[in-house]
Amino acid sequence: MIPYSTAIIADSTCDIPADLVERYHINIIPQIVIWGDQELRDRVDIQPDEFYQRLSTSPRLPTTSQPSVKSFIEYYQAAQADGAREIVVLTVSSAMSGTYQTAQQAAQLVDIPVHVIDSKGPTMSLGWQTLAAARAREAGADAGAGPAAIIAAADRVRQTVVQFVYLDTLDYLHKGGRIGNATRFIGALLDLKPLVEINHQTGLVEGADRVRTRRKGIEALYQRFFEKLDRNRPLHIAVLHGGVLDDAVALAERVRQEYHPAELLINITGPVLGLHTGPRALALCGYME
Repeated sequence: MIPYSTAIIADSTCDIPADLVERYHINIIPQIVIWGDQELRDRVDIQPDEFYQRLSTSPRLPTTSQPSVKSFIEYYQAAQADGAREIVVLTVSSAMSGTYQTAQQAAQLVDIPVHVIDSKGPTMSLGWQTLAAARAREAGADAGAGPAAIIAAADRVRQTVVQFVYLDTLDYLHKGGRIGNATRFIGALLDLKPLVEINHQTGLVEGADRVRTRRKGIEALYQRFFEKLDRNRPLHIAVLHGGVLDDAVALAERVRQEYHPAELLINITGPVLGLHTGPRALALCGYME
C-alpha cells in the first residue's frame, strides 16, 4: 500500500539515485535496450557499469525502445491496486523519445486519472522535476490540492533547470539520431570534443561549444553551466557521468567548494541515454530555487 493517494511514476532515464527513488516512493518504469537478440530493461537487466564496458568493446551497437503501452497500463493498474486514486507520470523529452506519447495512450485505457508530463529533457532534467513532484507530495500537496500542486512543483523546476553535457565524441549522439540542432558539429568536426545543451523549451539537444581536449571540454562544461544559474539562490546540482566516476567526483568537489549548493548528487548515466552520449561523458544538471 503506497502512503499517498497520488502515485508518481517516471521512466528510467531520470537517473535519480536509487536511495532517493526509495525514499520518496517513486515508481520507475524501465526503458528498453535491444542488443542483438536480447531485450534488456534499463537498470534492471543491464546495469550502467556493465553497459559502458560492453559499449566500448562490442562490434554491434544496441538500439533502444520506450516501454510499451501494455507496460504503462500494468504500472498504472499496479499503482491503483496499491491505493492510488490518481497518477502523475513524468517522461523524458517527447522530442527525444516516444515515451510521452506512449504514456498518454496508456492513460486513455485505464479507469484512474493519469496526468502525463513532458519533462522536455533527459536524465536529471527529468529527475529533478520528478524529485520536486515527490517532495511536494511529501510536504502535503497530496492531501491538499493533490495532483495540481504536485504538477506545479515539477513545472517550477522546469522553468529554471539547466543541463550541459560534455561528450568525448559526438559519434554516439549522431548515430542515435538524437542530435537535434547540434547538426552543425557533424562531418569534419566529429573528432572534436563537443559540448551540448538541452533546450528545455523545445526538448532538443543544441550545440554549445567545441574544443580539442578533454580538459578544455570539462572546463567549458563547468563555466557555461554556471553562467546560466543565479548563484545567489539555493542550487540543486547533479553531476552525471558515463562510467568515469573519478572525474565526476572531482567535478562535484569543485562545485561543492566554489558554490556550496543546497543539494549535490552524483550518478552514472543509465544505458538508454548512455547509448547516445557514449563512454566518458560528463554532465551538469541543476536548477535554482
